[in-house]
Amino acid sequence: MQRKHTLILTGALLATGLIAGCASLPSPAELDAQAAVMIKSSFRDQGIAKVDRLNQDLGQAACSSDKPPADDMARRVEAEAMATIRPPADGKYLGDWREGEKLAQNGRGMTWTDASAAPAANGAQCYNCHQIGKEEISFGTIGPSLYNYGKLRGVKDVADPASAPIVQYTWGKLWNSKAYSACSNMPRFGHAKLLDEQQLKHLMALLLDPKSPVNQ
Repeated sequence: MQRKHTLILTGALLATGLIAGCASLPSPAELDAQAAVMIKSSFRDQGIAKVDRLNQDLGQAACSSDKPPADDMARRVEAEAMATIRPPADGKYLGDWREGEKLAQNGRGMTWTDASAAPAANGAQCYNCHQIGKEEISFGTIGPSLYNYGKLRGVKDVADPASAPIVQYTWGKLWNSKAYSACSNMPRFGHAKLLDEQQLKHLMALLLDPKSPVNQ
């Protein structure tokens, strides 16, 4: 009988200890804060790469999870991103598709070894995620093929491209992709100042100009 009572008491003490231990575990918010401190302590400023790159905005924070954000949060992220989009200052959306192709094939930019973070030093890296032309044999597949992007969407005359809805959409997508998909993986070229306005115009021409190899 004494042994039975001892076992019961031991079990009760263990259960009490486990409950107390569980009750003292950090909350999810506390764990997030601890993780943030650990992450920031593991990085340092070097070259053009600064630790402030670890700071998340609303969209990044909402999408840094194993679950997609709730619908209301996704709409909030998209609305906030949409508000950042600025049209070309001169109202002209298309540049030179030849320059756009160079940018699309250029994977340089924003690494700590780069001398400058200025947009002029960056490429667009489009081939990392998309097929651009029919002759390419190596390209990423995270994003859809861009081959015939303008041709399939009815852009035949570039005399007044601003009048075509697809032009507005494409400019916005390049400027801040989260405006159309809260958790988009596409670089936010305009919003993040990865490319300047003229570079974006060149990419627009690559995608939309009927003479571009994309639309042949």
